[in-house]
Amino acid sequence: MLTFEVEDPRAAIFIDPRMSTDPERWHEVAAELRRDDPVFRVEHELVSPFYALTRHEDVFEVSRHNDIWHNTRHSVLMPDIQQQMLDAMGFTPHTLVHMDGDEHTKHRKVTNDWFKPAAVRKRQEAIASIADTYIEKLRELGGECDFAQDIAVPYTLHVIMDIYGVPPEDEPKMLELTQGMFGAADPEFMGDMSDPFQTVVSTIEGFKEYFGAITEARRSEPTDDIATVIANGEVDGCPMGETAQLWYYIIVATAGHDTTSYGLSGGLNALLAHPDQVALLREDPSLSNQAAEEMIRWTSPVRQFMRYAQSDTQIGGVDIAEGERVLLSYPAANRDPAVFVRPTEFDITRGDSDKLLSFGVGAHYCLGSQFARREIHTILPKLLAAVKTIEPAGEPQFAEANFVGGVKHLPIRYTLA
Repeated sequence: MLTFEVEDPRAAIFIDPRMSTDPERWHEVAAELRRDDPVFRVEHELVSPFYALTRHEDVFEVSRHNDIWHNTRHSVLMPDIQQQMLDAMGFTPHTLVHMDGDEHTKHRKVTNDWFKPAAVRKRQEAIASIADTYIEKLRELGGECDFAQDIAVPYTLHVIMDIYGVPPEDEPKMLELTQGMFGAADPEFMGDMSDPFQTVVSTIEGFKEYFGAITEARRSEPTDDIATVIANGEVDGCPMGETAQLWYYIIVATAGHDTTSYGLSGGLNALLAHPDQVALLREDPSLSNQAAEEMIRWTSPVRQFMRYAQSDTQIGGVDIAEGERVLLSYPAANRDPAVFVRPTEFDITRGDSDKLLSFGVGAHYCLGSQFARREIHTILPKLLAAVKTIEPAGEPQFAEANFVGGVKHLPIRYTLA
C-alpha cells in the first residue's frame, strides 16, 4: 500500500487524501495558495509534476477552453504507479470525463435527454417518494442517527437505483460498487482490500459482472430506465462497445451517488453549525433551492480534475508548455473572495451562488447536476418539517479523499415533530 509523506502542506492538500479529513486546515492552506501562488507547481516522487489552480478565474478559464485544455484518459490525479498498473491491465478509466472533442459529444448525447431539466422534473414524484421513505426511517430511528450513513447515503443511492431500474434488494451490491470506486482512498471503504489500487480493480470487475447481466436483460426486454438507454445506445450509428458501456454505467452510478450524498451530509453539517440558517429555512421553506446551492458550494464534493495543455499556453500569468497539466481545485475556487461575498461564511441567502464551479463549466458541465440539486432541495424541507429540534450528537468525520469526498459520518440528535 502506498504511503503519502508530503512535507509541504501546499502540495499535501492535493496529493495526500488524509488532508481532507481536516477541512478547516485544508482551506487555510488553499487560501494561502490562492493569495500568494495561485498557479502552484507541485513536484513529488509519487506523481508527475502539475500546476494546482486555486483561483476561480483560472479554474473557469481552463474549463471553458476545451480546445486548449483536454481531459485525456488520465483526468483524475493518482499516483503514477497506480495509473501505470491500471493502463497495463486494460482498466484505464474511459468515462465521459475522460473524453474530449467529438468522442465526448457523441457519447454524452446517448443519455443527454435523460438529464435535461424537463426530464428530471418528470422524476420529481419518484424522488419525493424516496425522500419520504427516508424521512420515515428517520422517525423509526427514534431521535439519534448517523445522518450520513443512515439517510444521505441510502437516499441518494436509491435515486440512482430508481433511475437504473434495478431492484431494492440490490442495494448492498450497488453500495459496495459505488463506494469502492470513489471511496478507495479511505480505509473504511476498502472492504477486504488493504490497497486502494486493488479496491478499484475489484470494483471495476464487480461493475462489469453486475451491469453485464443488466445489459443482456435490457436488450432482450427494454424498459423505461437509463440502463435500457445505455444497453441499447449507439454512437455513429453503431452499438456502443462493451467497454464504453461499462464506463457509462460506472460514471452514472458513482458520480450520481457519492457526490450527492456528500453534498447532503456535509450541507446538513454546515446547517447545524449555523442555527440561524436553519431558522431561516424553517421560516421560508422556499429557500431550499438556494440552500441546496450553498450546500453544494460549501462542500464541493468533487475536489479536482486534471487538464492537459494541447499547445504552449499561459494561465494566470504562468507559462504552461504543451503536454503539461494543471489541477482544477473546485473547493478552493468556490471560496475565492474575488468572486464570492464573504466566501468563508455559510449563507443560504447569498446572491452569488450561481458562480459555483462544483459542477464544472462548458462541455464537461456535470450531466447529473439537475438530479443532485433536486435530491437535496426535495429532502431538506421534509427533514425540517419532521423534527422540532435537530443538533449534532458528536463530531462529524470526513472521508480520506483527494478526488470525491466529504462528511462520511454525521451523528445527529433530534426530537420528532
